[in-house]
Formats: sequence, C-alpha cells, structure tokens
Amino acid sequence: SQLTATKAGRHTVRDKGTYVILRELHHSERDPQVLAACEKLIQVLIGDEPGPGMENLLEVDVPEEVEEQLQRLDREEEERWRREEEERQEAGGSTPSPEEPSR
Repeated sequence: SQLTATKAGRHTVRDKGTYVILRELHHSERDPQVLAACEKLIQVLIGDEPGPGMENLLEVDVPEEVEEQLQRLDREEEERWRREEEERQEAGGSTPSPEEPSR
C-alpha cells in the first residue's frame, strides 16, 4: 500500500502491469489474507484517481469516525481469518495448495 500512497507511485504500479499479475494471483491464491490484500490493491489500481488535495493518501486527514470504522472492519476481517484458520487446522491441519491456473 505504500507504493500506491502517492499519485506517482500509483501510476508507476499501473504502468508495470501489476493489475494483470494481481488478477492471476487472485485466481490461484487460497490464503484469505493474501486474497484480501490483492482485492484492496486491485481496487486502488482500477479506481478513479483521488481529487485535488488527496494526491498523497498518507497525508489525507481521515475523520475520527471513519478511522474508527476502518479499524473495526480490520479487526472483524482479522477475526474472520483467525476463525477460518482454526477451522482448517481442525479439519485436517494444512492449508490446501493453490490449484494450477487454467490457460
């Protein structure tokens, strides 16, 4: 996410074909944390460029209630990952290996 915090960084990441790589990774990845990170980065890459004054996302003032909501969502997502991992452990131990992507 640091690479996409600035306008120049977002353009560089887009210009390197990162979207195509992430799309393919998303098709074959099974780890929920990696999938979530891919989805968030894909949204940044395909989304509209932020408006004036928001070119550097690290310097944007986030209202307190929005910050609290984002932290709550992060905690809920982390708890969901933890439950899924525990269920996988109870079901047989190891995480399934990714399938070969179709061509």
